[in-house]
Amino acid sequence: MKEQFNMFTDEQGAKDSALAAIELSASCLPKDWQDQLKAEFDQPYMQSLQDFLTSEQNQGKVIYPTDDQIFTAFKLTPVNDVKVVILGQDPYHGPGQAHGLSFSVPTNITKLPPSLKNIYKELNADLGIPIATTGDLTSWAKQGVLLLNAMLTVEAKNAGSHQKQGWEKFTDHIIQLLSERCDGLVFVLWGAYAQKKTSLIDEGKHLVLKGIHPSPLSAHRGFFGSTPFSYINQYLNDKGKSVIDWTL
Repeated sequence: MKEQFNMFTDEQGAKDSALAAIELSASCLPKDWQDQLKAEFDQPYMQSLQDFLTSEQNQGKVIYPTDDQIFTAFKLTPVNDVKVVILGQDPYHGPGQAHGLSFSVPTNITKLPPSLKNIYKELNADLGIPIATTGDLTSWAKQGVLLLNAMLTVEAKNAGSHQKQGWEKFTDHIIQLLSERCDGLVFVLWGAYAQKKTSLIDEGKHLVLKGIHPSPLSAHRGFFGSTPFSYINQYLNDKGKSVIDWTL
């Protein structure tokens, strides 16, 4: 996600907290996801990604999110509980903003990202849910909304900096895996980048919601008024699944 807004002033403190060595291994995942993804961590591209991240850290570059939060989405949303996938691009690149969930920021971030604010506006217009003051979407994740970024890490203050290093292949595999092994999921693809992932999804088995990105640069071209949240819940209800309580 390529937005820049309020950052903490304590840059050194943020740097120190982000320099823990990143280790990419299946042991970083809960067991249910390990069973599905263990072999992927043995692929050469994952070793290349590990080497890239190690090199970046050895050069003193700060990487977000912190190593213990890279796989937060998988820890909060068990593979068998996934009902909705909301795909983002890459993590926020300011101190303390990224915590492993697409479009989400931790509770201590008081100035919300512009795209998230627009998501809340559409949620309010769609379902009448009050606009939240927190940007933490953990409660969605715990209900089966996999908040997945295409890239799971980013260099501080450098949006998109970890593109084409291997993360996309890993997350593409996850999208294909879910498409193949599950039935009746909703894949939310906002913006041109996310919509390129349509080819990975069996549209005969799943609902693919393709729409305008909620960024302030594009939201007025069709994101507002698209009622995605009611579409999602109606589809889940039709499939006999519990709907998402979007209230925060």
